Amino acid sequence: MFGSGCQGLFKCFQAERIRRMRVLRMRINGDQVEVAAPDHWTLLEVLRYRLGLTGSKQGCDKGDCGACTVLVDGRPELSCLSLAALSEGREITTIEGLAPANLRSGGQGPDPIQDAFDRCGALQCGFCQPGMMLSARALLNRDAEPDRDAIKAALSGNLCRCTGYTQIVEAVELAISDALDKPEAKPFWSDANCGSAPKPAYRAARDGAQD
Repeated sequence: MFGSGCQGLFKCFQAERIRRMRVLRMRINGDQVEVAAPDHWTLLEVLRYRLGLTGSKQGCDKGDCGACTVLVDGRPELSCLSLAALSEGREITTIEGLAPANLRSGGQGPDPIQDAFDRCGALQCGFCQPGMMLSARALLNRDAEPDRDAIKAALSGNLCRCTGYTQIVEAVELAISDALDKPEAKPFWSDANCGSAPKPAYRAARDGAQD
């Protein structure tokens, strides 16, 4: 009797799980995706545990660290606080989608932000890096020539527990210099030693040589 009762309870539990599942239709990294997931799951859970896009990191799970940052319709959002169901029909970009997007737009290799982070050594453990780079990409998409204060503000929701942020900010500045393609700025940068480079010419002109 006890065994049959447990079986009945298990069947009810399974039926409830199925009832609470839903098919989500989203555009992720340029591809149309249909995925079944519990209706209470966050976007982060769907990305990591249904689609295998583990570049989006599960850190604090309460919106404090920014490691889960993705772009939704081009704007940075915390996927750990976003219900996946609310992302239906929207354009979602994860760190895995940056390089393919760059190739589709006519670029070569990784996104310039990724390249600049690599050249500047703007990471240590790398856990925060995907969210940092996506926040930086969103900034440069809306402002091609932000000053240092704007860069810091754009990255303020992304915490790094390893570095002092200097090389992270300078990596974004390097990406800006490369994108602007200003010859006078290029000699200031060294791929081997980004952190000790003087202020690039474009920033000196904008900021009056003041940080």
